[in-house]
Amino acid sequence: MEPKKLVHMANQIGEFFEAEPDQAAAFEGVAGHIHRFWDPRMRRALFQWVDAQGGQGLRPLVLKALEAHRQRLLPAA
Repeated sequence: MEPKKLVHMANQIGEFFEAEPDQAAAFEGVAGHIHRFWDPRMRRALFQWVDAQGGQGLRPLVLKALEAHRQRLLPAA
Protein backbone atom coordinates (compact mmCIF):
# COMPACT_ATOMS: atom_id res chain seq x y z
CA MET A 1 0.00 0.00 0.00
CA GLU A 2 1.16 3.52 -0.79
CA PRO A 3 2.91 5.09 2.23
CA LYS A 4 1.05 8.39 1.83
CA LYS A 5 -2.24 6.51 2.06
CA LEU A 6 -1.05 4.81 5.25
CA VAL A 7 -0.05 8.18 6.70
CA HIS A 8 -3.49 9.53 5.87
CA MET A 9 -5.22 6.56 7.47
CA ALA A 10 -3.02 6.73 10.59
CA ASN A 11 -3.77 10.44 10.90
CA GLN A 12 -7.50 9.73 10.78
CA ILE A 13 -7.07 7.37 13.71
CA GLY A 14 -4.98 9.95 15.52
CA GLU A 15 -7.55 12.66 14.92
CA PHE A 16 -10.16 10.54 16.70
CA PHE A 17 -7.91 9.90 19.72
CA GLU A 18 -6.79 13.54 20.06
CA ALA A 19 -10.00 14.14 22.00
CA GLU A 20 -8.77 11.74 24.73
CA PRO A 21 -7.55 13.88 27.67
CA ASP A 22 -5.21 11.14 28.97
CA GLN A 23 -2.23 11.15 26.63
CA ALA A 24 -1.14 7.60 27.56
CA ALA A 25 -4.66 6.36 26.78
CA ALA A 26 -4.57 8.22 23.45
CA PHE A 27 -1.25 6.57 22.54
CA GLU A 28 -2.67 3.18 23.50
CA GLY A 29 -5.82 3.87 21.49
CA VAL A 30 -3.88 4.67 18.33
CA ALA A 31 -1.51 1.73 18.75
CA GLY A 32 -4.31 -0.66 19.68
CA HIS A 33 -6.36 0.26 16.64
CA ILE A 34 -3.42 -0.13 14.29
CA HIS A 35 -2.43 -3.43 15.90
CA ARG A 36 -5.95 -4.89 15.68
CA PHE A 37 -7.03 -3.69 12.27
CA TRP A 38 -3.93 -3.21 10.15
CA ASP A 39 -2.30 -6.05 8.28
CA PRO A 40 1.35 -6.65 9.31
CA ARG A 41 2.48 -5.53 5.84
CA MET A 42 0.72 -2.19 6.37
CA ARG A 43 2.36 -1.72 9.78
CA ARG A 44 5.77 -2.64 8.38
CA ALA A 45 5.35 -0.15 5.51
CA LEU A 46 4.31 2.60 7.92
CA PHE A 47 7.41 2.03 10.06
CA GLN A 48 9.58 2.04 6.94
CA TRP A 49 8.11 5.47 6.18
CA VAL A 50 8.79 6.64 9.73
CA ASP A 51 12.39 5.42 9.54
CA ALA A 52 13.06 6.80 6.06
CA GLN A 53 11.12 10.06 6.25
CA GLY A 54 11.16 10.75 9.98
CA GLY A 55 7.42 10.35 10.13
CA GLN A 56 6.87 13.30 7.82
CA GLY A 57 3.18 14.12 7.55
CA LEU A 58 2.10 12.18 10.63
CA ARG A 59 0.25 13.95 13.42
CA PRO A 60 2.46 14.29 16.51
CA LEU A 61 0.13 12.03 18.51
CA VAL A 62 0.41 9.27 15.91
CA LEU A 63 4.19 9.52 15.67
CA LYS A 64 4.56 9.41 19.45
CA ALA A 65 2.19 6.44 19.67
CA LEU A 66 4.17 4.57 17.03
CA GLU A 67 7.44 5.30 18.82
CA ALA A 68 6.03 4.27 22.21
CA HIS A 69 4.55 1.01 20.89
CA ARG A 70 7.02 0.15 18.13
CA GLN A 71 8.00 -3.24 19.57
CA ARG A 72 4.38 -4.35 19.82
CA LEU A 73 3.32 -3.00 16.43
CA LEU A 74 6.25 -4.02 14.26
CA PRO A 75 5.69 -7.59 13.10
CA ALA A 76 8.52 -10.07 13.39
CA ALA A 77 10.54 -10.43 10.23
